[in-house]
Amino acid sequence: MPPDHAAPPLDVDRILADPGVRTVVCCGAGGVGKTTTAAALALRAAERHGRRTVVLTIDPARRLAQSLGLTELDNTPRQVKGIDAVGSGGELHAMMLDMKRTFDEVVLTHTDAQKAADIFANPFYQAMSSTFAGTQEYMAMEKLGQLHAGGEWDLIVVDTPPSRSALDFLDAPARLSRFLDGRMLRLLLAPARAGGRSMFSLVTASFGMFSRAVQKVLGAQLLSDLSGFVAALDSTFGGFRQRAEQTYRILQADETAFLLVAAPEPDAVREAAYFAGRLGEERMPLAGLVLNRVHRPVAPQLSAEHALAAAGRLDADGGHGATAEALRVHAAVAQQAARERQVAQLFTEAFPQVPVAAVRAQPADVHDVDGLRTIGQAMSQVD
Repeated sequence: MPPDHAAPPLDVDRILADPGVRTVVCCGAGGVGKTTTAAALALRAAERHGRRTVVLTIDPARRLAQSLGLTELDNTPRQVKGIDAVGSGGELHAMMLDMKRTFDEVVLTHTDAQKAADIFANPFYQAMSSTFAGTQEYMAMEKLGQLHAGGEWDLIVVDTPPSRSALDFLDAPARLSRFLDGRMLRLLLAPARAGGRSMFSLVTASFGMFSRAVQKVLGAQLLSDLSGFVAALDSTFGGFRQRAEQTYRILQADETAFLLVAAPEPDAVREAAYFAGRLGEERMPLAGLVLNRVHRPVAPQLSAEHALAAAGRLDADGGHGATAEALRVHAAVAQQAARERQVAQLFTEAFPQVPVAAVRAQPADVHDVDGLRTIGQAMSQVD
């Protein structure tokens, strides 16, 4: 950051080189370069620090695949070829979360083939595994837990959705596991445990009243689909919440480093500050803030006011149009840099102990491995 910035510098290389850090989670608002940051971190960990690294994106955009030279990404890690890791011995792999496929894998792992077939054919499951609110975030936690438990990776870099959705990355697993393990679903499951009788034929008046009330709200077919889904899923009850809690504990452990990603814009910085506060409440390790697209004047000792005044004098003298224009461009950059420092202070004043790394605005969008190397190098420069 500029010299007057109060935040301590973020040592990205120390995080990436630390064998005790196994997971890096990148969070931030949309459009701030979060996916690029995650890919650049993963690439640097592999090339510079020799770590076997996988980057997992939850954002369905194709930017990550394109920047890594891959035609596509899916639910299985794909090795990125052509990286410069011969000397370090590192590897880089990339993948994009497929929430339905991940849900299918969970079902196949925790039940037999016949029950799995029944679940896959159930309309409620088909809708839930594709569109149910919170499913994507829950399955992201499942996938992170799988990658972590496998022990295959030295470092897992997670690129989350925009930050309000990234909060769902923390909240949705608990909500969905409560739903799947919840009292209402266990009540719906009771008929299946009672010998396969229809849920509407139970003799208990209390359940009959409950089923009629729920049927009135949901409709008979949906309730029937839901009951069948729960009955088929009975063998997995308890596992959803347990696995979510295990992954949640991983995110709270010292082996995880959260990196907030923002641009020097008010909304993005406020989002970062909001998320930093939430991480503190959840006792999750916040390693620092990556501030992207920062502008710095080439001659910081020349103020915008002096540059504009000099340009005015040159205009009055005549014959120095190019020099005067260069001074005006410098003044514009200096003024923008000053505004960005003020915006950044919204975060640093609230969280003065959080380290910050600033990445200069690039002349063009990052779309290849060389561009990612440039970003990784910029993040690693400790002022």
